[in-house]
Amino acid sequence: MKKQDTEILKIIKNFSEKLPHFPDGRINYSNSDTAPVLTCFLKYEDKILLLKRSDKVRTYQGKWNTVAGYLDEPKSIREKALEEIQEELGIKENNILLINIGKYYKFTDNEIEKHKTWITCPVLVELKNEPEIRLDREHTRYKWISPKELTNFDIVPKLDESLKRVLENKIKVKL
Repeated sequence: MKKQDTEILKIIKNFSEKLPHFPDGRINYSNSDTAPVLTCFLKYEDKILLLKRSDKVRTYQGKWNTVAGYLDEPKSIREKALEEIQEELGIKENNILLINIGKYYKFTDNEIEKHKTWITCPVLVELKNEPEIRLDREHTRYKWISPKELTNFDIVPKLDESLKRVLENKIKVKL
């Protein structure tokens, strides 16, 4: 197991012991002022995928983001990334070339209602082939862009920081 996974799993275990759980066993972060999350960029050739958040999500409605999700189960970052891209976009593991895991970081967003502190684990998933994108209820649109174009969009807070961390990182997980 990679150092990143060990650190994140310790964080998840700590929350798991303190917070309530949903009936399916996942940790319920609804009333927590801190939550660990995955921010997963998909890259095909020289483009990354942006997704516009729908009005059916709790936070950052209408903002541009990537595939994202709570780290609410004791799974490796790789496993969680694969689960989220399958769930949100229908992309299967056989189309993945490699996974690049960035160093997680914390930031507090004082602009949202409960002043949430996010422990963000950024991931870059490089694809073999351009996928057919199937949006779920969390998103209304998608767009392939150059990484340099990211800040031209109304993005969720610190998305540019997450991208920087995965593009600079040297930890790659081959499939």
